[in-house]
Amino acid sequence: MNYTPKDYARLLGTPGFSETLLKNHFTLYQGYVSNTNKVLDILGLMAKDGKTATPEYAELKRRLGWEFNGMRLHELYFGNLGGQAPLDPASKLGRRIAEHYGDIESWVKEFRATGAMRGIGWVVLYEDTTNGRLINFWINEHDVSHPAGGVPLLVMDVFEHAYMPDYGLKRADYIEAFFKAVDWAAAGMRLK
Repeated sequence: MNYTPKDYARLLGTPGFSETLLKNHFTLYQGYVSNTNKVLDILGLMAKDGKTATPEYAELKRRLGWEFNGMRLHELYFGNLGGQAPLDPASKLGRRIAEHYGDIESWVKEFRATGAMRGIGWVVLYEDTTNGRLINFWINEHDVSHPAGGVPLLVMDVFEHAYMPDYGLKRADYIEAFFKAVDWAAAGMRLK
């Protein structure tokens, strides 16, 4: 069963995100979907041919995490974009954030600070399913730093392709545009 790229054309016209940036980003995402399918197909053939003890198989197994998580993180990212209203403090997500961070403003400040750190990667608000705690995580690469058992609630891409075409080196301006475009209802529906 192959993965199929999802259509995020509904995001075209989102304030703060040019059509060029979004279309390029959609193409990059489609590459992750395609590569996930290719890697899974090759791994399946190698397993069928008894080549699971080879270095090539091991490297493709490792590569699968990069391609699959690249696909899935982009789906979560695009899925939580397209909103126009701020986070409602009375919503389930708003209440949970305030419960864990004291107030929404303190959480926003920490999430933005995490996104402004030097480096490339992702910022993800995760819910720890063992106790419900909400934690902002820095994901250095698609396949590194994900908390085991965590549910990603809000995902922000901070690889250069997500902002440099529109904002150059002004990552803070991109983060501002991101917060204005969050679909908080979509993020809130991810809560367990």
